[in-house]
Amino acid sequence: MGLYLLDYGAGNVQSLANSITSLGHTFKWISDPADFAKATSLVFPGVGAFETAIGHLESSGLLEPLREYILSGRPYFGICIGMQVLFQSSAEASTRGLGVIPCPIERFDDHDKSVPHIGWNAADLLDTKDSAGVDALSSYYFVHSYCAKYKPELYPDAMQWAHTTTQYGQELFLSSVRKGNVYATQFHPEKSGAAGLALLDAWLRKPISENISAPSAPLISRVPSPKHRLTKRIVACMDVRANDEGDLVVTKGDQYDVREKSTLPSDPLVANTAGAVRNLGKPVALAARYYQAGADELCLLNITSFRHSPLQDQPMLAVVRAAAECVFVPLTIGGGIKDSVDPDGTKRSALEVAGAYFRAGADKVSIGSEAVYAVERLRSSGKADGTSAIETIAHAYGNQAVVVSIDPRRAYVDPATYDGPFKSELVYGQEGGPSNEVGKAWWYQCTVSGGRENRELSVVQLAQGVASLGAGEILVNSIDRDGTGLGFDLALINLIKKSVKIPVVASSGAGSAQHFLDVFSGTEVEAALAAGIFHREEVGISEVKDAMRKANINVRK
Repeated sequence: MGLYLLDYGAGNVQSLANSITSLGHTFKWISDPADFAKATSLVFPGVGAFETAIGHLESSGLLEPLREYILSGRPYFGICIGMQVLFQSSAEASTRGLGVIPCPIERFDDHDKSVPHIGWNAADLLDTKDSAGVDALSSYYFVHSYCAKYKPELYPDAMQWAHTTTQYGQELFLSSVRKGNVYATQFHPEKSGAAGLALLDAWLRKPISENISAPSAPLISRVPSPKHRLTKRIVACMDVRANDEGDLVVTKGDQYDVREKSTLPSDPLVANTAGAVRNLGKPVALAARYYQAGADELCLLNITSFRHSPLQDQPMLAVVRAAAECVFVPLTIGGGIKDSVDPDGTKRSALEVAGAYFRAGADKVSIGSEAVYAVERLRSSGKADGTSAIETIAHAYGNQAVVVSIDPRRAYVDPATYDGPFKSELVYGQEGGPSNEVGKAWWYQCTVSGGRENRELSVVQLAQGVASLGAGEILVNSIDRDGTGLGFDLALINLIKKSVKIPVVASSGAGSAQHFLDVFSGTEVEAALAAGIFHREEVGISEVKDAMRKANINVRK
């Protein structure tokens, strides 16, 4: 008897387990349909696609026992997919939900905003006298493309389950439901920092008798505000690789060169050898520091080449597990997420590698060069074949779990004579801009292998291609700006942001807090990432957020 967690076989459930353990609670896993009878309280977390979740539950014989458990009146807490399966159906699936709440799950309208909805947003209570752990002044972490829209006129019975609503763009949706023995959130409390942990702890510490009799919500007419309260995200990124002694360290490149420059005088008769790998700290320690400092998200990118295979020679898995035990904001992990073959001939799919990351505690995976190759195949054949890393992972876990990291560099052309295939994408150096850009023109060329190889593919072609394949977010790097401290390349970011309907994260070039203000005021980007200035403590995360508040840019506390 006691608290049980349901793992349906996909998504990051380890983070919730870590959160519950950190709060001092114990639990057991549902490993067999018979375990439902032993549970006095049940938590069902999950990230992924609705159809995949229902399919896993059915194939493992857990769907009907789950339905019976909920109908038994014992306490139930659902998170993300654990909330959506309560509804009748979903627009992303042909399978039916549990039907506990009588209305459908629908896709966000993307005409006025990016989809998926990724980031920290408010949760507005329907009944302020009974918060059930929700802090009206806090933000909570969301990552989803589908939602239950708040429509009390159309679905009055379903809206009696509403506990909080959230606004994204000009749409209102149910961000949590609570009635009788059921409490469920569309946001991820286990990834919502202190506010989310407090909500979880409040539910877990209540006597069972208090978790089985939540009243119906009042039917309140709500209209969207002029602006939603989704915050701009500050992301701390750590490039992780093995140094020359074999230890994993956080490093940082200057235009992708991660080795220290030689301090020896130049001698034409002596070969110049590369310096040591730049060591800026241990990844888990830095991740914990950035979490405490208020980072909204953390990104760990493994830039070490694999001697055998991503799964057999993958020290990053240990790093992810350790970081997930002390970091309660989203973790994006990149490196080696591709189809590969072990030395013994065993084939490993990108989906298998991503699954290992998710089980270790990652929330999203980042794909680099493999995305370029996938888009090249797409453009060559004219259709997607369903086999790329983007497609397979998005199908299993949802497109919100897939980030594509792009590494473009400027390809300069003669502005007076160029008439090539990328003419419509040319960017022109402006008067008043950097002096070395005035009078020049360029397009942004995609690269692979960490910027070492150029491809005949533009960033717009790549961005639109990965979006069509199912990527949920794009991380925009700039080889030209990397490590320069000159600020983000706003022309590059605007070019990509205007070409896709998915969220974009700006990266490369931050050298001051002002540069974050520039990118958020000069583009519609959802998040901005930095590495070196945070590692070297030249600029603090709190300094960036203070500057954003003063500039009236919405940011999480």
